[in-house]
Amino acid sequence: MANMLKIYGIKNCNSMKKAFDLLTELGLSYEFHDYKKQGIDADTIKVWLNALGQDVVLNKKGTTWRKLTEEQQQTALSSEDALIAALSTHTSLIKRPILATPTGFIAGFDDAAYRTRTQVWLRPNAATPIKPRSSSFLPPSASWPFSL
Repeated sequence: MANMLKIYGIKNCNSMKKAFDLLTELGLSYEFHDYKKQGIDADTIKVWLNALGQDVVLNKKGTTWRKLTEEQQQTALSSEDALIAALSTHTSLIKRPILATPTGFIAGFDDAAYRTRTQVWLRPNAATPIKPRSSSFLPPSASWPFSL
C-alpha cells in the first residue's frame, strides 16, 4: 500500500502508545517495528541520522543516556559510526517513536504534526503541501530504504 506508514520504537513506551492510538483513530494503517525485540540495523539508523540529525535521533533526556558513564557518552558522540554502534546496542537511546511516512520522518510523538500531516499522507496529490513545523521532520534521502 502506497500510504502505509512504518513506526519504530518500543511497544511499552507511553509515547508509542499515544502514537498507536492516534494512528488508529485517524484510520491510518501502519507497520510496527519493535527495535527492543527485533533490533535495528545500522543502515536504518544512518538514514535517520542523515535525515533528522543526531540531536533529534539521540534521546539524551532518558535514563539510558544518564546511566552511561561520561566516557561512554563521549565515545558515542565521537563519530557517526560510534553513535550508530551505541544506538544499535542501547536502542532506548533512540527518540521514540520514529515514524516513516511517504513524505519523510517524524521523530517523537507530536499530536498536531500527526493530525496535520495526515492530510498529505491520505491525499498525496494535494495541491498545497503542508510545510514541516520542526526540524524533527525532513524528507527521506533519495535512497529510500523502506517499502511503504
